Amino acid sequence: MDKLLPLDNLLQQARALDAGDPLAAERANFHMPQHPSRGGEALYFTGNSLGLQPRAAEHIIAEELEDWRKFGVEGHFKSRRPWVNYQDELTDGLALIAGARPLEVVAMNTLTVNLHLLLISFFRPSGNRTQLMIEAGAFPSDRYAALSQLQLHGLNPEDHLIEIAPRPGEHTLRTEDIEARIAQAGNRLACCALSGVQYYTGQLFDMARITAAAHKVGATCGFDLAHAAGNVPLKLHDWNVDFACWCGYKYLNGGPGCAAAAFVHERHARRPELLRLAGWWGHNADRRFKMEPDFDSMSGASGWQMSNAPVMNMAALYASLETFKRVGIVALREKSLALTAFLESGIHAVATDTGERLEILTPADPTARGCQLSVVAHGHGLELFKQLTDRGVIADWREPGVIRLAPVPLYNSFEDIAQFLLLLAEGLRTSS
Repeated sequence: MDKLLPLDNLLQQARALDAGDPLAAERANFHMPQHPSRGGEALYFTGNSLGLQPRAAEHIIAEELEDWRKFGVEGHFKSRRPWVNYQDELTDGLALIAGARPLEVVAMNTLTVNLHLLLISFFRPSGNRTQLMIEAGAFPSDRYAALSQLQLHGLNPEDHLIEIAPRPGEHTLRTEDIEARIAQAGNRLACCALSGVQYYTGQLFDMARITAAAHKVGATCGFDLAHAAGNVPLKLHDWNVDFACWCGYKYLNGGPGCAAAAFVHERHARRPELLRLAGWWGHNADRRFKMEPDFDSMSGASGWQMSNAPVMNMAALYASLETFKRVGIVALREKSLALTAFLESGIHAVATDTGERLEILTPADPTARGCQLSVVAHGHGLELFKQLTDRGVIADWREPGVIRLAPVPLYNSFEDIAQFLLLLAEGLRTSS
């Protein structure tokens, strides 16, 4: 959307766009939070922190509770979705989300647990090849994981952790700078582990190019896709990514703390010699209940499982993934681009209208971002954010002064954005 949106007819424009939106009806499949100041639905832009509850989730969870009540332990085999293989119910949806083959994905554990399990296998420092690369400003949990993995191998982070930062005065990383830093590390680099979408800036990394650069110097490459899965199209198999992991509660709408997922490329599917922390659910499923003392890994990502599926934890995610399978990633991305462009243009219009400086940290190039825009209202701090919150805007504040906004195509509308922009303009005028 190249032209600035005139604020005086913003709502009319938004309603016209909503009227032509083929996915508009999907909103009714979610529970929208309510806010007293609005006398109805809040303006919810935090799907990048916690996705909204699918209405189908309650039904699926109720079915699992009913089967537990009816069958007890026999529900592992007699329930309508047998619990013994419950993680398999999610495989097709996860493969669609990841651009992967079913063999390459599995639902299990939580995000940072999966990151650790995968780094155990794919960060194998030896000889001169001892360095681990992450982005500067990575999500704290990822940095904690990287530091502890280095410590696990007796390596000093000051010498063996590479943190790539943007150029001075810039907020986001250039792909060519990442490639150059990988080439510079050369045969000292053991593993490159970046985000797919950077949580703070909303930058979408070129995972294909980064993976190719890492492989060129003999390193493995993986991604934390917490802010990418369900947000942007992924082609992990085609990009030759070695490993990836993501949570299920942000754009995937699986509920607070729900099960996460992992990807391991097919070329690693039948490598029993690849070191991993083994658990009995990663053991050969055909022989699992023979209780054999020696570990016989399943093929593919399933071989990284530790324990049986947390069924109630996975039920809401199952319900949500059925929606993704029905709607499709292409349609979601098309609407996402339109929503984010509308928001971007509106922010610029608000800045022009109010005379305030609003800076968007997220790349302007739509191909280099998902649906999140990270905005700094210069001269306005937490007071503005709190004012918006009091008016029914549910967004996300990150120190020192960033408001993260994520219009999600499954349940956000253009009118949501228009209402927010009008409140933003009002807030800027009254908090000056």
